[in-house]
Formats: sequence, C-alpha cells, structure tokens
Amino acid sequence: MSQMTSRRAFLSANIFREDSNVVRPPGSRVPGFLDHCTKCGDCIDICQEAVIAIDQNGFPVFQPGEDPCTFCGDCATACPTDALQIERLPDWPWRAAIETASCLSMNGVSCRVCQDNCEQNAIRFRLQLGGRAEPLLDAAACNGCGGCVTPCPVDAIALDRQPTFQTEARQ
Repeated sequence: MSQMTSRRAFLSANIFREDSNVVRPPGSRVPGFLDHCTKCGDCIDICQEAVIAIDQNGFPVFQPGEDPCTFCGDCATACPTDALQIERLPDWPWRAAIETASCLSMNGVSCRVCQDNCEQNAIRFRLQLGGRAEPLLDAAACNGCGGCVTPCPVDAIALDRQPTFQTEARQ
C-alpha cells in the first residue's frame, strides 16, 4: 500500500481494509482509492466549492460545506493518478439520508432548512397532526451534492452509500 500504517491500524488488522463508509471525492475509485491516491492535494486545491478536505491520514474526503458539490469534475481532471476519474462521476453512490427522530420539524420545531437548501427539490415536508412536519426524501431526485447536510442545525442529515446493483449476463 502507498500509505503509512499506524501501529494501532496494524495491530487491529485494519491495514488492508479500505473503509467503504468514508465518503471520497466524486469520481473516486472504490475499492482501491487508497492504493492510487498520492495525497498530492491537487483535487482540494482545484475544488471551487471547497467540498474536499483532508482526513486524519492525509487522504481527500468529501466534506460538504456551505456550497453543494456541482459535480463539475475539476477534482477528477486535476488528479494525476487513477484515484479520481471523470468517467466515474455518474456512479456517485452517495445520497442524503434523514434521521427523522433527530429532525427538529418532527419534534415540533418549525425548521425546513434542508428543503430550502436542496437545489434538486428532493426534500419536502408532509404536515402531521400536532404541528409537526415529516421530512420526505425523494431518493431518485437526490444527487448526493451535500447541500442539505451542513445547514441542518441538529445533524439529522448525512450522506449514505446506496447499494449498487450489477446485472449478470445470463446464458
């Protein structure tokens, strides 16, 4: 592997496992990102939305900020290795997931900041009895840009990896 391994990771046998729950930049190679990324930082420098940050091991991660990701592909174009490729942008597996129990609106507080920040109109609210409104996510409309994640005041929204289905050729 091209990364330095900590003693803790070595002793816990985590040195050869890539965490698939870590949100890597759009167009990332999964699995195998850690093997190809050189930690050069070119993807971070080029990102105009500032949605790419460095994790504790020095690798780039997708971290939504004030602006959502536009999936412009600049990060993939700037990557000198196969860690990020523009051809993989359409395969972005991350979508918003709402923890309704934590949602302020479900707890009687008028809040719809996620809906206001969703450029895809993938989040809407259904009125409930007792002055509550249930957040509804249209997974087909969500593109995983992260525009709703950061503004949520109670962290009730996170990005969740969606399963990828591969079809097999039948003979």
